Amino acid sequence: MVEQLLIQDDCSYVPDANQLVTEDDTPVDNFASVQQRLLVGSSYSSLQNQIFLASANVGIYYADSKPPIVPDVFLSLDVQVPTNWWEKQNRCYMVWKFGKPPEVAIEIVSNKEGDELGEKLKIYQRMRVSYYIVYDPTKQLGDKELYIYELRAMRYFETSDTWLDQVKLGVTLWDGQFEGRQDTWLRWCYQDGTVLPTGDERAQVAEQRAQDAEQRASLSDQRAQALAQKLREMGIDPDTL
Repeated sequence: MVEQLLIQDDCSYVPDANQLVTEDDTPVDNFASVQQRLLVGSSYSSLQNQIFLASANVGIYYADSKPPIVPDVFLSLDVQVPTNWWEKQNRCYMVWKFGKPPEVAIEIVSNKEGDELGEKLKIYQRMRVSYYIVYDPTKQLGDKELYIYELRAMRYFETSDTWLDQVKLGVTLWDGQFEGRQDTWLRWCYQDGTVLPTGDERAQVAEQRAQDAEQRASLSDQRAQALAQKLREMGIDPDTL
């Protein structure tokens, strides 16, 4: 059967969700899930004024009679998870229900078996995903850690530009600590290169600001007391000033 992309305006054919595999319950994962949590978590903690859906390891059904593709992370703008998300038809990303593919798909390479630069790239291109990003921290696929593809006229072109203009976000490699692990991480960033902070990072900044404010207040109080003492030594009552 010829592949049929399910993003038609008339939606004349809608597959029966009860016949689709929305999860396989395979309990195997690896430490790359930490990287996934960083990307998904920072988007929700920082893009609070936008409507979007970001998730990890969620199947995307994109074509009739085709199995889903499961990106490590994806970002889809102007859509939301239905409130009744426990229902089977809402447990995965069905393109015909959301009306569009995600804008960004990210794959994290842990071995050479995923074919990230081969068949997966072709699938995301057919899906019309605007940006396809492959993060290869151990350089399994070549001499680079980061591959970025942008959809132009229905084809992917590799680019060195880390700013994803259509989603107004960028990606960057960041050296730091997340969940107690020091490493190089792929992170979302603003156009000036500043990374989108996680909830914990925002809390740390707020705590540091509170401590700084407390220290400034304490120093100001100490200075006031010293000035008052100096006035008293000069025979001046500071309370009458």
